Amino acid sequence: MKSSKSLIAAIVLATASLGAGVAKAQVIVTPDQALDLVGTSAFFGDAFDVNLRGNTFSENFTFSVTGIPANLDAIVSSISRTAATGLDITGLGLFSSTGRQVALGSSQSTGAIDIWTVTSDNLALGSYYLQVSGNLVSNTSGAFGGAMMLAPVPEPGAYGMMLAGLGVVGYIGLRRRKQK
Repeated sequence: MKSSKSLIAAIVLATASLGAGVAKAQVIVTPDQALDLVGTSAFFGDAFDVNLRGNTFSENFTFSVTGIPANLDAIVSSISRTAATGLDITGLGLFSSTGRQVALGSSQSTGAIDIWTVTSDNLALGSYYLQVSGNLVSNTSGAFGGAMMLAPVPEPGAYGMMLAGLGVVGYIGLRRRKQK
């Protein structure tokens, strides 16, 4: 009887210790942030508190293309003393409001200074979001910041006018050359 009580106690202790194993990383969830466009440009970013080492984040920054289609250029960066402190940006992407990936960003620099960029041409009218993802690599605080700009897509008529203008300039130059 005594050995069966010991066996039961050992099983209970072993079962309880399974749940107390390794602490798992948390995903830091924040609500989507609407970008405050100044004209067609905006700044965005976020900061994280201390003691969050091992946690990951994925931040969405929403905006809309209105009026005419646009080209997008965006950059995001973070800086720290070393690659082992602060945070590490692991992704930057552009998505439609339905979650469809429109463009995937690329890393320009990694380590103590992380820099990511993303570009997309001919964005149709509608709602989009930039998504910045990464992880916190130390218990110090960390932050990232970025900027984006929308530029109107030139209409085909603008290219025709530009070519016509170049033709006129070329004709004038040719005419002056013949007069000399």
